Order: sequence, then structure tokens, then C-alpha cells
Amino acid sequence: MSMWEERVLPRLVDRALAGPPVQQLRAATCAGLTGRVLEIGFGSGLNIEHLPPEVVSLDAVEPSDLGWSLSQDRRSESRVPVRRVGLDGQRLDAPDAAYDAVLCTFSLCTIPDAALAAREVHRVLRPGGRLHLLEHGVSPDDRVRAWQHRLEPVQRRVAGGCHLTRDPLRLVADAGLRVEDSEQRYLPGPAVGRPWTYGYRAVATRPA
Repeated sequence: MSMWEERVLPRLVDRALAGPPVQQLRAATCAGLTGRVLEIGFGSGLNIEHLPPEVVSLDAVEPSDLGWSLSQDRRSESRVPVRRVGLDGQRLDAPDAAYDAVLCTFSLCTIPDAALAAREVHRVLRPGGRLHLLEHGVSPDDRVRAWQHRLEPVQRRVAGGCHLTRDPLRLVADAGLRVEDSEQRYLPGPAVGRPWTYGYRAVATRPA
């Protein structure tokens, strides 16, 4: 990682993705999680407060040491035991069918090989297990999508490899997961921000 990605970006992400509109989406995304959960892209732990009581443990994949450090207070106050189990969502250090659910929020946009990460999610989910996904991605609007393609090279350089034009639902479906519930819309805010704010929220199941 560059100094920017290692020491600055995690703090910016923590602040940018902690506002009330995003927290409401996090709560909706975490609803229904049960059992043993793996979170890919744990960040600074902004999802911890939204975990339902049915969650018994949370294993975290997080590449940033600073992000993990920023989560210390949230982890210490969590009723759910949280442990860091890896750095790379593309190569999960877990046996097949190890988890009841996987939680992934604003992470598929940044993982270099998102298709490989989605296949890893399929592998570690038990049959009938569910992926709870919250992501931003490609817009269906031609003008916005054109701007996303123009801006993506700069976005990737300044935002740790983050892509604007990925289709997260296509990624998980291509990995063999069945999308059962999904919502797509722009986050609240001015129209100028739309290349960054087209959101996807979904639950996808590994078929039995």
C-alpha cells in the first residue's frame, strides 16, 4: 500500500461512510444475519452496531492495519466476538461451507479481482447460507454511466483501487449465488454526486 492508502484513506472512508443515510442502509443490510458471519472489508467496524442478536460470531477480513485499529472501540463494545481472520477477500482462509452468512459493504468495488472474491464467498457459505451486500456501482442512466467511465481512472488512483462501473449483482450471480432480494437507487444528495452514489443492496443465497 502507498502511504496515502495506508495512513490517510482509511480515516477518510471511516468519516465518509458513517453518516445517517449510509448507517440506515447498513442497518437494513445487516437485518436477517444469523449464526457465524464473515465480513469482507470490515474497515473500521461501522457495521458492528447493526448486527442482529442472532449473530453469534463475526470473522473479519480487513487489509488495512489502520482500519482495524480504528475499529478498536467498536470491537471492545461489541456483544459479538470479533476476530481478524485475513487480509484478502480474494483468498479466504476458511474451509468450504464454513459460514452461515457473509456480509460485504462497499468492498467489491475495491477488491482487484471482484469475480474471484465472489466465488470465494460462494465457497465459504454453507448451502442455503446468504450474502448480505451493500455496494455502489454502475448506474443505469446513460449520462451518469458515461461520467463514471470518465472518472474511474482517477477514482482508482485516489480511492485505493475503487471502481465506479462494476455491477455487483452480476458479479454475485456469475459466482453461482441466487439474488433473492435487491434494491437499487441513488443515495440522497446533489445530482453532481451521482457517479459515486448509485447504490445496490441485496441478499443472495448459495443454492442448497
